[in-house]
Amino acid sequence: MHCLIRCKKLALCLLTALAINSSFAQSADKFFPKKDLMTIGSYYYPEQWPHAYWERDLKKMGELGFDFTHFGEFAWAFIEPEEGKFDFSWLDEAVALAHKNGIKVILCTSSPTPPVWLAQKHPEILMVNENGTTMQHGSRQQISWSSPVYRQYVSKMVEALAKHYANDNRIWGWQLDNEPSHYGQYDYSEAAQKSFRNWLKNKYQNIDSLNATWGTAFWSLRYSTFDQVRIPNAKELIAQPNPHAVLDFKRFSSDEVTEFLGMQYQILRKHIPANQWITTNLMPEHAPVEPTRMTNLDFVTYTKYLVAGYDKGIGPQGFRMGSPTSIAYANDLFRSVNGTTGVMELQPGQVNWGKFNPQPLAGTVRMWIWHAFAGGNKFVCNYRFKQPLTGGEQYHYGIIGTDGVSVSTSGVEYTQVIKELKSIKPQYDANAKMPAAYASRLTAVLYSPDSRWEEDNQPQTYQWDYMQHLMRYYGGLKQLNAPVDVITEDKDFSKYPVMVAPSYQLLDAKLVERWRRYAENGGHLILTSRTGQKDRNGKLWEMKWAEPIYNLIGAKISFYDLMPDSVKGTIQMNARIYNWNNWADIIEPNAGTQVWATYTNQFYAGKAAVINRKLGKGSVTFVGPDTDNGDLEKDVLRRVYQQAGIPIKELPAGVILDWRDGFWVGVNYGDRPYNVTVPTNGKVLIGDKVLKPAGVVVWKE
Repeated sequence: MHCLIRCKKLALCLLTALAINSSFAQSADKFFPKKDLMTIGSYYYPEQWPHAYWERDLKKMGELGFDFTHFGEFAWAFIEPEEGKFDFSWLDEAVALAHKNGIKVILCTSSPTPPVWLAQKHPEILMVNENGTTMQHGSRQQISWSSPVYRQYVSKMVEALAKHYANDNRIWGWQLDNEPSHYGQYDYSEAAQKSFRNWLKNKYQNIDSLNATWGTAFWSLRYSTFDQVRIPNAKELIAQPNPHAVLDFKRFSSDEVTEFLGMQYQILRKHIPANQWITTNLMPEHAPVEPTRMTNLDFVTYTKYLVAGYDKGIGPQGFRMGSPTSIAYANDLFRSVNGTTGVMELQPGQVNWGKFNPQPLAGTVRMWIWHAFAGGNKFVCNYRFKQPLTGGEQYHYGIIGTDGVSVSTSGVEYTQVIKELKSIKPQYDANAKMPAAYASRLTAVLYSPDSRWEEDNQPQTYQWDYMQHLMRYYGGLKQLNAPVDVITEDKDFSKYPVMVAPSYQLLDAKLVERWRRYAENGGHLILTSRTGQKDRNGKLWEMKWAEPIYNLIGAKISFYDLMPDSVKGTIQMNARIYNWNNWADIIEPNAGTQVWATYTNQFYAGKAAVINRKLGKGSVTFVGPDTDNGDLEKDVLRRVYQQAGIPIKELPAGVILDWRDGFWVGVNYGDRPYNVTVPTNGKVLIGDKVLKPAGVVVWKE
């Protein structure tokens, strides 16, 4: 009973925090005057350099034109060298030097790096990975967000920091932690086990409800008390874990870090002025932490590294530029959470931790910064100002090279963008309106973290990947020059002429009804593979396969097929043939539903693959297959726009054209030049109409 009461109190506190913070979230844009466009900063670590260098380094940062710097996220051992003894003298001096050189400061809480004395005194704060190994002092993010002891020490440290710098107008904003994620790992510590049980008690209230939802009659998994439940861990099970337990654990893990950061937010907000913002930086690729659930901060920002050997990009030199959708997707996802965002950590050049670490193509770093601007970011910060001489990132580029004074190649590109941004600020027009043709194709991508988590756990084929599936549609939208918001269900659908809901496996009748109203009122809805198969708890419907969407799409889904990678299924739409072998829903359309594409081989040749129906003033399209190259997905999007009378602009792979605050920005991740069409009344402000690979063009109409 005590645990249940405690859990209810925690939930109430979190809901209260969300309510309090909603006023900040709704007006997050207030922190950044639009006329400033986008400011640029760089990380600096005074504690990592001899004191004699500080003044020289921060003076150099100011001379290069950087607007702000970033202190303290890894500095707990210097802030609290002994338990309860806080030392801010060194940080005070660093803040003063930054201010002296015209540089604003983002101050950070140091929660990802507890000092060694804390880990030795309280080893229970350390996280445990899926193999049962306790993480140790010697790196970062080795702690458990669930540990009450750890939270107590974090609270004291953040309180001391907040009180010391309360009302200090040299501080621009605050960052909580740094990339809270455990870098893709989950916590199986005893503290996490207890907290998970409390989370389950709060959700289900009684163990019978949990048993019914999880289907624990299967394999005799039935529990008598919540204390018997363990975190589902495939490494300690002889067969696959209960999928409903896995889904709840992933939800819990995201909620746990959200609540942990919310605790820090509340402490800071008691002391700092209202005009100072509070955020954290996340990585969109890391599923354990879900940015769309972090509405209890003023806004969220992202970390982005594109060139580290994992992304081949486009063409023979694409590995030196990365994918055109990488920054684009992060822009459109993070901006949509609370209405504004920034890039807290952007790759500064060559790095050290990748699969292999190539040198970016000349101009690429500049292109990334401009791409961030095009996506609406309020600031870009690079990690880091000086290349480290010691520690775990010696081969990681900085703005300044290893001699401590020479500007690196990427540093030159940063200073170039700083000057270019300054040059266009006089051209800013507060009354600029998004061009009508561009605005007419505004599209929402409806993102479902629950479906992502559920499908990651039960992909059914090693080729299935929720995010790759989503990105096939997202990439097609960018090639059709559509402005995109990546949104979740809590947002309003009505302002979007087109909405794509990729692989929405978990849903309920309320969402299906919202979709129906959206289409009837003139929206054009596109649903895709695996949609509607299960309820919100991951349970298959006790009805025909995916039946809840039948009336909406005007068809039945007979079955789905999966094939080995050596076998190709074929599809025909109009006169074009497409290949697939990842996933295919086989469709039986109702009378009045149009068939846009059919399967042309396998035993169901002639069956519908893509269908479309008019519904009220709008339409609903269902796409059964998932392809490898995304050509079918792009062609379906094009056809939806054309049928709706929405003008499109075809762009080659790799070229992104975005509009922001009266400026058009073009970047090229492709391997060929692209001739940008600038109207006769337009004026090129930056770059050239011939957009070369890794090139940038900015113009105003």
